[in-house]
Amino acid sequence: MLKVIQSPAKYLQGPDASTLFGQYAKNLADSFFVIADDFVMKLAGEKVLEGLHSHNISCHAERFNGECSHVEINRLIAILKQHGCRGVVGIGGGKTLDTAKAIGYYQKLPVVVIPTIASTDAPTSALSVIYTEAGEFEEYLIYPKNPDMVVMDTAIIAKAPVRLLVAGMGDALSTWFEARACYDARATSMAGGQSTAAALSLARLCYDTLLAEGEKARLAAQAGVVTDALERIVEANTYLSGIGFESSGLAAAHAIHNGFTILEECHHLYHGEKVAFGTLAQLVLQNSRWKRSKRC
Repeated sequence: MLKVIQSPAKYLQGPDASTLFGQYAKNLADSFFVIADDFVMKLAGEKVLEGLHSHNISCHAERFNGECSHVEINRLIAILKQHGCRGVVGIGGGKTLDTAKAIGYYQKLPVVVIPTIASTDAPTSALSVIYTEAGEFEEYLIYPKNPDMVVMDTAIIAKAPVRLLVAGMGDALSTWFEARACYDARATSMAGGQSTAAALSLARLCYDTLLAEGEKARLAAQAGVVTDALERIVEANTYLSGIGFESSGLAAAHAIHNGFTILEECHHLYHGEKVAFGTLAQLVLQNSRWKRSKRC
């Protein structure tokens, strides 16, 4: 079996990245369709539109209604066609970004995703979760390629609720242990092949970064400031974990999380909080050394 690694074409991170990304976006398209919900548009929309306009890129901003459904995707595609936009930008959380990916896929257009939180590793992935209009799971859309660009504005992320950043660490915590299990089992990853040494190394770097920088990053987020530690954790939560999980594989930690999603008692928990518990359970299932388990 082939070994496969995949990733976004470009990853940008730093304070005000959502304004500065225009110099790279101009290489993708000369006009963009920008989607965000009302709250995020007020929070970051002006910075993103300014970043595009400053590089002579035209754009049309449209409100995302909140559900990544085929109905919403088709509604937005119709508006995109009316304006003749040649690229898609999604700003916000997971459902907005998944919708932007879907629009780009169906219209064969480049996609830029701009998360406003660092709570999961989903932004870098070639995947969207599609729901019904009622919010019930419908299907996974697996894409032939990852987003063309992922933009992490740490000035925005630093001011998001701290619990979201910590949940992202919980999600990222699983990456090394699941990657190692899949590598040892020669399992097929979501990239469609076995893990490369590079993907496994990124997964390990993700884990080491969490241990070294996690607490410092949490304190920075509590103060709403950007520090080196926060920058490293945002990269670990998003890029390192994203490449690590997609190109190495998922194991028991995420399977246990999936089981929790049907329990009403767990509905108040974030994805990463459930995955973190799943990681501990996976270590028990593997009869891992106590020293390793204790470090988690």
